[in-house]
Amino acid sequence: MTAAPLRTSLSDARYDAVAQASAAAVIRGYSTSFGWACRLLGRPVRGHVRNIYALVRLADEIVDGPVSADDPGRGRVLLDELERETADAVITGYSTNLVVHAYALTARRFALRPDLMTAFFASMRMDLSTSVHTPASLATYIYGSAEVVGLACLQVFLGADGREDYDKLAPGARRLGAAFQKINFLRDLATDHIALGRSYFPGIDSARLTDGERDLLVDDIRVDLVAAGDALALLPTNSRTAVAAAHGLFAELTARIAATPAEELVRTRVRVPGPVKARILARALATGGRP
Repeated sequence: MTAAPLRTSLSDARYDAVAQASAAAVIRGYSTSFGWACRLLGRPVRGHVRNIYALVRLADEIVDGPVSADDPGRGRVLLDELERETADAVITGYSTNLVVHAYALTARRFALRPDLMTAFFASMRMDLSTSVHTPASLATYIYGSAEVVGLACLQVFLGADGREDYDKLAPGARRLGAAFQKINFLRDLATDHIALGRSYFPGIDSARLTDGERDLLVDDIRVDLVAAGDALALLPTNSRTAVAAAHGLFAELTARIAATPAEELVRTRVRVPGPVKARILARALATGGRP
C-alpha cells in the first residue's frame, strides 16, 4: 500500500485539524499515563500516535462499555461498523466520525499496514465472545490487541524520520506491546473478572490468584520489558524519549504489582502515584531515553 497524497484545501485542513484535536481529547480523557508520555513525542509524530490510540480507545469503549454489557450482539454490530468505516476512510480519506477520520489521516500518510487493524478488530471481537483463554487464543489476542498498535506506531516513528529498518525494530515493538497488555491484565484483574467476566491468563483462576502465580506472570512481563528495552536505543529521536518514559512507567507499575499481595490484586487496581510518574518522565527527558 502506497501513501496517498494529503488534501490541501482550507476546508479540508480545518476538518483535519478538528479531527486530530478530537483524537487528542480522547487520549486526555482516557489515559493519564499515556497522555503524559505522549507529550514527549516529537511533532508531528505526537499527533499521529494520538490518532492511532484514539481509534483503539473507541473500539475498547464498544467492547468494554455499557452497550456490549447490556447487548453483546449490538456491540458486535457497532464494532463491525467501526471496522468497515475505518477501512473505507483509509481508502477515501474521509469519515464523518472524527476519530476515524484522524486515524485515516495517519494511515494514509504513513501507509500503515491494513493487516494490523484487521488483527486488532479480530481481537476486539474475541472480547465479546471469549471469557476464558487458551495459550494459543491468548497469544492471538495479545498480538491483535496490543502488539499491532506498537507496530503501527513504529511505522510512524520510522516513516517520519525517513528510515526503513522496520523489520529490525519490529520484534522490540511487539515485545513492548505484549508487556503493556499483560501488565494491564494484572492491573485490571478485579474489573476484568468481576465486572466483565473475563479470565485472560490460561489455567489461572482470577478469583483465587496466588502469590506464586502472580510472580510467574510478573517474571514473564519483565522478560518482555527487558527485550523491549534493548531495542529502545535504536528508535529515532522523535520517539525514543517518550517510549522510554512509557517503558519506565509500566516497569514501575509491574514492580508495584509484584509487591501487592495476590488476594489484594483481585480486589483493587494498582496505580503509580502522580509524583512518581513525574520523576520517571523527568528521568526519560534528562537521558533522552538512553540507558
